[in-house]
Amino acid sequence: MSQPLIITNTITIDAPANIVWDALVNPVQTKKYMFGCETVSDWKPGSSLDWVGEYEGKSMVFVKGSIVEIEPDRFLSYTTIDPNSNIDDTSENYLTVTYTLEPQNGQTLFTVTQGDYAKVAEGQRRYEESYNNGLGWQPILDQIKQLVEAK
Repeated sequence: MSQPLIITNTITIDAPANIVWDALVNPVQTKKYMFGCETVSDWKPGSSLDWVGEYEGKSMVFVKGSIVEIEPDRFLSYTTIDPNSNIDDTSENYLTVTYTLEPQNGQTLFTVTQGDYAKVAEGQRRYEESYNNGLGWQPILDQIKQLVEAK
């Protein structure tokens, strides 16, 4: 059995969890840090979650998935796949992303995990691309922190 390939990044944000949460689920906010993509979802378990942006003047889905579990201001788990890749769009090729928000004296400890790459098609390649020389989600977390703390 292969070793799990999971990316984990954590950041402390100087804002309460509900403000951080808004940055994670509000499409106006996600567009500011997620490569110009807005989230499209009704934010209920089992519902779709698409990351939609523009390419060559046309709206397109860059990432798609579905909500697995959601607890506003605390926890979100969703599946994800790039529908524009050559990976078969089957459930066994979807990765799971989790957001965990932990209040800490007016601040929020925000942790993101993504994986398990060891269980999906082309997992090693996808892991290496996402891990980004050891950075993983860190550049995005830094942008979320900057966005939230600027309010």
